Amino acid sequence: MVEIPAELVEAQVRWGGAAGREFIEGLPGRVAEFLGRWGLRETGPGMHGMTALVVPVERADGTPAALKLLVPDEESVGEPVALRAWDGRGCVRLLEHDAVTGTLLLERLDEGRHLSGLAERDSRAAVRVVGELLARLTSVAAPEGLRGLGEMAAAMLAEAPRAAGRLADAGERRLLRDCAAALAEVAGEPGDRLLHWDLHFDNVLAGAREPWLVIDPKPLSGDPGFELLPSIVNGFRADEVGWRFDLLTEAAGVDRERARAWTLGRVLQNCLWEVEDGEEELPEREVVVAELLLGR
Repeated sequence: MVEIPAELVEAQVRWGGAAGREFIEGLPGRVAEFLGRWGLRETGPGMHGMTALVVPVERADGTPAALKLLVPDEESVGEPVALRAWDGRGCVRLLEHDAVTGTLLLERLDEGRHLSGLAERDSRAAVRVVGELLARLTSVAAPEGLRGLGEMAAAMLAEAPRAAGRLADAGERRLLRDCAAALAEVAGEPGDRLLHWDLHFDNVLAGAREPWLVIDPKPLSGDPGFELLPSIVNGFRADEVGWRFDLLTEAAGVDRERARAWTLGRVLQNCLWEVEDGEEELPEREVVVAELLLGR
């Protein structure tokens, strides 16, 4: 029987409530079901994030793979759609998918080699890898039915005035409003590219058929400029914000001014989440990025 990591149990119980407990209780049976259904053999202990269990397996022909079990939600439900559209070009390859449970069988990558390891040694090289991967991923048009950046931007703009009013510092209130103003300039043209939405260094793994491949998309339809912030703030160093933005826009081949506006929109999104969680001050890294892109 598969061992369920204690950290995954804790996260699901804390954030998922009754649904999280039900997911955890059903995991051993679901693992057994899909091992049998897809002719798999478990080859090691399970890995996990906050929302999913990933079991290393081997297919009947000896091919290594990864069985991913999760509770589909608004963010993850589009993962198989995106992976099919990309078809392994710059990302992990989807081998099987069960639409009822959301269970995925994925190409096995090297879970011990994240791009974050390269970033610790050479952050410029890691940022360039992300930019080049973004260029490939966003060359694909978003399939029908995915969440759209236009609706997301409209919701952020509607929420921004109320959130700004809850901040204690007048300068931060102005910063939040300026981010919203920048977003408003581009929100009417949200774009139609297939976005990953969560492309930071730990969501890039080493592969056998390509040096680096992307995992774990939370896909959107929208403008590629909305993709840059995770790799600007990942392993945050204030003195690297400027060149990271420049390198990402160059490597991804995106319009610099639109990317500036959409990155400020992404800053706004992160700040709105913080305010929603009860914070009365903006995160330092978001303030640093916003001030640089606003020319302060």
